[in-house]
Amino acid sequence: MTTVPQPQPAAEPVWSSGADSQLRTQRWDDDVPRSRRGAETRARLVEAAKTVFEEKGFHDARVSDIGERASLTHSAFYHYFDSKEDILREVVTAIDHALNSGMDVILDPTSTATPRERLTKAIRIRFEAHRKEARIMNVIEQVARYNEQINALWSELYQRHCEEMAASITQLQRRGLADATLDPVIATDALATMTLRFAEQSLVQDGSRYDFDAAVDQITKIFINALQLRDPKKRRRRDDSG
Repeated sequence: MTTVPQPQPAAEPVWSSGADSQLRTQRWDDDVPRSRRGAETRARLVEAAKTVFEEKGFHDARVSDIGERASLTHSAFYHYFDSKEDILREVVTAIDHALNSGMDVILDPTSTATPRERLTKAIRIRFEAHRKEARIMNVIEQVARYNEQINALWSELYQRHCEEMAASITQLQRRGLADATLDPVIATDALATMTLRFAEQSLVQDGSRYDFDAAVDQITKIFINALQLRDPKKRRRRDDSG
């Protein structure tokens, strides 16, 4: 694992705000070519690069390998990316998006699910993505040990999600749905580290040691117990009959 900075509290809590979810989508789309054809070609190259990096490792992968896998020419690659380091940054962003798409469930302003239900679904999404993307994550971790730019990007993305999570805990505390005595930043760092290490050590390396559904259930319970998470009280209907 790369060393990541301590998470800092976000300016505004966003448990049920749609603004942050929109920002997440905007960040993902910022660098995408405007034409649909260009976007599709770029996506093909990114997916091809991911596959080549998984098979050959970053060091041994060549730009020509990526172009060949995507059925595109050498010049087509350089139309979209400057180098294999450049496309790796795109792969990192794509993998981060997959790993943390559960935050969209938590931040969904239209959801009628309880915080507990959202949390359960988000953890399942995280673990499923972790299992699916284990090979490329291993490549990213290896490159991040010596490539300062990749390490900085990987750390920046981690930091961003920690801020989102800390802000969500703050919002729950303000609504009386979580332990008000918890420091949301420290709680976030502890829970995020636990989740990452558990996924790496017990769900990925040398095969899964546990039943997947049982693992999701137990980690969810740990989150709930740590935060003392409570469901909001249901509003009673007013009886206007008499």
